[in-house]
Amino acid sequence: MKTGLANQKLDAIIANVEKSGVTASNLVEDLKALREMALLEQDPLVVKLLRLTYEFLTENECFDVQAQYDEDEEGNEYPMEIEEKENLLYLLNLLKNADHKINREEMKDYRTALKAELY
Repeated sequence: MKTGLANQKLDAIIANVEKSGVTASNLVEDLKALREMALLEQDPLVVKLLRLTYEFLTENECFDVQAQYDEDEEGNEYPMEIEEKENLLYLLNLLKNADHKINREEMKDYRTALKAELY
């Protein structure tokens, strides 16, 4: 997120998830509000990712998305076992520095995984 206001909103969402997990009150509404801020920042990846995230949370009432992978010495990828709360927190923290190249790659992985789960 680029603006101070958007980062404050993101920090509040992260604090809410840290305290209450993926079933935190107003989480979907807060993500929708953050998406509106991302629209103003004109970052299509963040906008889409936020929409897919709140759609997934609404539909599944969890965040068990397989978007993070470990790689072994031979280059084979294996899904990481991660709790849904930590998974969502990781994604939200990627958004804090959404312009960073590596963060964008991981955000694209989440976008792909969410699309595969939802559609």
